[in-house]
Amino acid sequence: MSQPNILLIVTDQQRGDCLGISGHPVLQTPYLDEIAASGIRFSRGYSACPVCVPARRTLMTGQKAASHGVFMNHHSVLDGPTLADELSKSGYQTHLVGKLHLYPCRKLYGFNSADWADSPTPNLVMDDYERFLISERVIQPRAGLAHGISVNGYVARPFHLEERFHFTNWCADNAIRFLERRDPTSPFFLKLSFHQPHQPLTPPTCYYERYINMDLPEPAVADWARIYNQPQRGLPVNAWRVYLEPNVQQQMQAGYYGCINHIDNQIGRVLEYVPQNTVIVFVSDHGEMLGEHQWIRKRNAFEGSTHIPFLIHLPKNMGIKQEKVIDKAVELMDVMPTLLDIAEIEIPSSVDGQSLLPLIYDEDIQWRNHIHGECAQIPTLNSGMQYLTDGKSKYIWYPGLGQEQFFDLEHDPNEMNNLINNPDYTNELDNHRSILINQLKDRPEGFVNNGTLVNLGKPTSQALPSYE
Repeated sequence: MSQPNILLIVTDQQRGDCLGISGHPVLQTPYLDEIAASGIRFSRGYSACPVCVPARRTLMTGQKAASHGVFMNHHSVLDGPTLADELSKSGYQTHLVGKLHLYPCRKLYGFNSADWADSPTPNLVMDDYERFLISERVIQPRAGLAHGISVNGYVARPFHLEERFHFTNWCADNAIRFLERRDPTSPFFLKLSFHQPHQPLTPPTCYYERYINMDLPEPAVADWARIYNQPQRGLPVNAWRVYLEPNVQQQMQAGYYGCINHIDNQIGRVLEYVPQNTVIVFVSDHGEMLGEHQWIRKRNAFEGSTHIPFLIHLPKNMGIKQEKVIDKAVELMDVMPTLLDIAEIEIPSSVDGQSLLPLIYDEDIQWRNHIHGECAQIPTLNSGMQYLTDGKSKYIWYPGLGQEQFFDLEHDPNEMNNLINNPDYTNELDNHRSILINQLKDRPEGFVNNGTLVNLGKPTSQALPSYE
């Protein structure tokens, strides 16, 4: 079989439960549902470091955060082999559309070409979305953000311009243009990277209106998480901890679900131009708390922040059984080795992830026992977080506080009951602590001393010393 084409679709901040096929009670994602139903859906997909830049460094390198050196949205050059570079060297025509979120801006990192913009926010290096708006004579100050909605907050409204000017449509348009004009004699790698449902929560009007009057699921709030006993007015728009009035919570969710529905429909446009011999992968860089446990945004170890959609659809001529759900724990560092394995390209030794191809062939093979994740700084907590999960249970440690949490995800998927003091789990907790100590014992932050996890009393650095 000749090398297949590859389409890698990435959204920003999409929760793992935000697919129709995953059982969401209201959200419509028909095109992604079709990809999932006819391909492979990994029900326990995770973002180990649930922050934009480190997650995208992992996606591009197959490395965990401790290997690529960055744990926050910190600007540092990315070293070593990238997915795009390895595919380019093997004869693929590689093209980026949309968000890359790596430093410095416009560095291609192995892509042959790019229609690049990290978000609707104007960049100091004029990005291609801003150039597009100017070329269309949409020239008011910060035109893509003239709706007035924060790029990190809870407020929401319909998009203020014609839909054709939306960042999501711009991404789909440029993906189609690439597919129409690509070199037909070479396989292609197209990374199509949307900015939303990351804030601003501004879908086109029809999508906002679809959800604003629906009975939307209320965010789960555990007693251990509650800091407000009643809805708050006057919170900072970009607050991390929230208890919103019901109509404002409804607006936030309508904007969020509307953005996902909009992206799904634009993916449907792109799929009309995708040839049959194409591997399609769909992931998000991390999730969104969406008011759960009185948090919004990401960085936390909770399922809303770390659990992501993870889909793979293979060409029929590969002869691999699909139409199934795999419940083993997988994460973003597995994308690069999987795609290189499918393309029969040697996987660089720098890669920490594992190819999912053997797991797709045989779900009963021996697989990793856990995923280790982390984030250096969680706002309002004076700490970062470390976590271990296999998708069935989760252990969380806060090194700045010296505190722990443990959840039984099979029986408590919303993480309502912290079992850390339950004696029935003593052995399991001791095992998780031992695993985490082994993971962190040589780290420069000083997480471990004399074989014990240390209360650091503060957050840790955004990056390892050589990347600061």
